[in-house]
Amino acid sequence: MSYLFGSFFILLTYLTLSGFKLDREYQRGVIFRLGRVQGVKGPGLYWIIPAIDQKVQVDIRTKTVDIEPQETITADSVTIRVNAVLYYRLLDPSRAIIKVESYQKAVYQAALTTLRNVIGQNILDDVLQNRDKINHKIQELVDEMTESWGIVIERVEMKDVEIPTSMQRAMAKEAEAVREKRARLIKAQAEQEASIKLSEASQQMIANPAALELRRLQMLSEIGSENNTTTIVVLPSDLASLTQNLTVKPQPKMPPTPKQES
Repeated sequence: MSYLFGSFFILLTYLTLSGFKLDREYQRGVIFRLGRVQGVKGPGLYWIIPAIDQKVQVDIRTKTVDIEPQETITADSVTIRVNAVLYYRLLDPSRAIIKVESYQKAVYQAALTTLRNVIGQNILDDVLQNRDKINHKIQELVDEMTESWGIVIERVEMKDVEIPTSMQRAMAKEAEAVREKRARLIKAQAEQEASIKLSEASQQMIANPAALELRRLQMLSEIGSENNTTTIVVLPSDLASLTQNLTVKPQPKMPPTPKQES
């Protein structure tokens, strides 16, 4: 009798201790009692009924999903390869276990198909220049699909876009043509502004002819300082006459001498 009592006590103690469960701060336990969901427990230490309650442990930390490179066609019929990374987190562990068989695979497939669909609706320039807009669109669509599973999509980022070599050469030529066009426009604008300034200067030189000669002499001095050459300067006759008139002093007029009387 005592043997049976001792065995029963040991069995009861074992069942009691086996009912204690411990979850870390980032873990939760979905409890099933006779096949029906009783709730979510954790973190910390808690107790369940042995042999009646069953526990499924889930991790509620943010998870990362690497979406493998996908070959897809853009709206302007360009074939590209795109890969991305997705971040998601469990909000309701019980729904993630009940609503879908494997929420990890479900999230991956949802992100995979949504990425291809969104890329196919945009042209190549939008894919390259408006990545934030496309990332936000993918996040909204995937989050709409996973909301019923108790999963929230935190972020989606495209990592790399592979473009065919022929398309890369065409884009390089286009960028070079745009830069050349910009350079020509800047040069033309500079020449237009210089012509306006020259026109204003010519009007001032017409009013003062000496300024033209001074400008010519200044230009000759600049040429002589930059290039070690012999410069022959031809001076106009007007300049020589003007210089002579400025240097020769006018003679004072003498009073007429009186005539001598014979």
